[in-house]
Amino acid sequence: MEKRLKLGPPFWSSLILIASQIFTLYVAFRERDFVEANQITSPQISLEVPLVYFFGVVVLLGAILFLVPISILRIALRIMFTFLFSWGIFIVLGLTSPLLVASLISVAAGLVWLFRPRVWLHNLLMIFTLVSVGAVFGFLLSPWIAISFMLVISVYDILAVRFGYMLWLAKKLSESETLPAFVIPRRISNWNLNLKEVGFKKLFEDSSAEREFSILGGGDIGFPLLLLVSVFFAYGFTSSLIVAAFSLGGLISAYWIQLFFLKGKPMPALPPISLVSLVGFLIVRFII
Repeated sequence: MEKRLKLGPPFWSSLILIASQIFTLYVAFRERDFVEANQITSPQISLEVPLVYFFGVVVLLGAILFLVPISILRIALRIMFTFLFSWGIFIVLGLTSPLLVASLISVAAGLVWLFRPRVWLHNLLMIFTLVSVGAVFGFLLSPWIAISFMLVISVYDILAVRFGYMLWLAKKLSESETLPAFVIPRRISNWNLNLKEVGFKKLFEDSSAEREFSILGGGDIGFPLLLLVSVFFAYGFTSSLIVAAFSLGGLISAYWIQLFFLKGKPMPALPPISLVSLVGFLIVRFII
């Protein structure tokens, strides 16, 4: 019976992306009402701005992981994740609930994760946080800037994996028992495990066939959501659905490439996601 309950990472990753896209579109509708009611206009942000922030964070994170002892890093990162998860819930609830209610729920959720970090709770809070990131920054960036940003980061992902920097970052973060990623169990019963029982470090030591858990990078979900919101505000709901479908196709193609061409070896999922999303965006922009 347990074997029948095994569901692979492609299934759960696709489900996470679809749920995140649906949730993001709901938030985008509420965000649009808020923006129109308060007569807020999106500033024109050039590509250089998000790139400087992104690579600044990458360099700073690398320096911190290299210099700071793991005992201190573990505490600091757990506090930081607690704040980010609380922020993610606050942004979403702030559009639909009184600020006091949103504040109390967001703080409570962050504290529950801090002291009892279940796998399902971690993944749920990751969705909330990435939806909030997509809603905020997708509104600030035009679709052309958003897709260009994704393509540049895709090149970085390829180089970072090729030269081992991405794996080094992931391993160092795993030692702190926190990862900016979704944790996907192979067995449904493991969704209720305490995150500390997952053994992040072991994920990078076992072969893919032996792992009881796999990970899906937060950026592989967050960047498509950012593009989704950007297209929603620029071209409307139908166009955003088309881009969402192509982003999902890109995620599925990443697993297909990994399985049939790389034989299970690690690969960044963002490049195929970005390229297939680009095709969807070009269809929206020039054909529909």
